[in-house]
Amino acid sequence: MADRHDDRGSRSGRDRAVSATTSKVLEIALVVLYVGLLSTALYAGAVPGYRSVAGDAVAERTLATASQRVQQAVPPNGSHVEATVRVDLPDAIRGRAYDVEVEGRRFVLDHPNPDVRAASRLALPESVVEVTGTWSSTRPARVVVRGTSRGLVVRLEEGRL
Repeated sequence: MADRHDDRGSRSGRDRAVSATTSKVLEIALVVLYVGLLSTALYAGAVPGYRSVAGDAVAERTLATASQRVQQAVPPNGSHVEATVRVDLPDAIRGRAYDVEVEGRRFVLDHPNPDVRAASRLALPESVVEVTGTWSSTRPARVVVRGTSRGLVVRLEEGRL
């Protein structure tokens, strides 16, 4: 009977090392692919969405605090008034400067990012006849209340007290 030679049993140790190395390279490639896909998914969808939601929350809180300071500056009854109150605003929302504007008796936050927006109604007494002005987050803000012959005028101004 002729000797049969089986190639499977004659593999050297070097052949097994190549398969182990190939296995590790494939594992690393799969991990890198997974991390890359996960990062892309987060930064393309979840993270920007979260930043916008967080920006909206900060914008709403900023306007609520600013509205409260304006309402505190206006006396409930009185016509011969002159008051100036400092208003603290965050320097930036979602990494960008913004403005606070008045539209009638509402504050509106004007931000360069259209996803960040907020508005707040001012609860002022009927003696207030006019609310005007704009604040920028890049400069100190104050509210000035003055009595006139028509009633109280509330003005948003920039500058230190």
